[in-house]
Amino acid sequence: MARTHVLAAGGIVVRHGSKPLVAIVQRRKDNGWVLPKGKLKPLEDPITGALREVMEETGHDVAVHEFLGVIAYPVRGSVKLAQFWRMQALDGTVNDPARDIRAVDWLPLSEAVARLSVPHEQVFLGGVGPAALASVRAQQRAKRAAVREPVRAAGRITSAEPPAIVRATAADLPPANSQPSVPSPGLLRRIVQGWTSPRHP
Repeated sequence: MARTHVLAAGGIVVRHGSKPLVAIVQRRKDNGWVLPKGKLKPLEDPITGALREVMEETGHDVAVHEFLGVIAYPVRGSVKLAQFWRMQALDGTVNDPARDIRAVDWLPLSEAVARLSVPHEQVFLGGVGPAALASVRAQQRAKRAAVREPVRAAGRITSAEPPAIVRATAADLPPANSQPSVPSPGLLRRIVQGWTSPRHP
């Protein structure tokens, strides 16, 4: 029997500050603590789905930065493939999380890893978390350096802070009943194709 696949996306969401904090969310159905993520809608682009799920589950507007990796794990006879990006929580209005989320907590990396209820998410966050926080610290140093000594290029003052891939607020999300656009083939779909292709010894 062919495996079925569930495609999901989410974020390692970091709140910048003197000590960066990582967001984890508590599911209402079982009180378990997990990384913010969720299933993609049919034909939904993974980054769009990751933004939607993270903003719904944390209540925060976010900026998307580098891709961090994919978790693959079995779920009720299928395989879930969850794709993650580093995200930055933006200042501004904080909305209530989705109804299926009981609470949102912001913790230092080691405490976030320990609090997670799902072992494969603990392993993933413990593996990619240090590099994600190193990127945050580098971004903060670049921003401070740009304030102290702006870079002048072509007569303009430019920031040394690396740009986010996407900055989004809740207002940027499409209506719940809108039809998703057809994306170009993404990484998750290539993974699925590789997973389901014939294997030769």
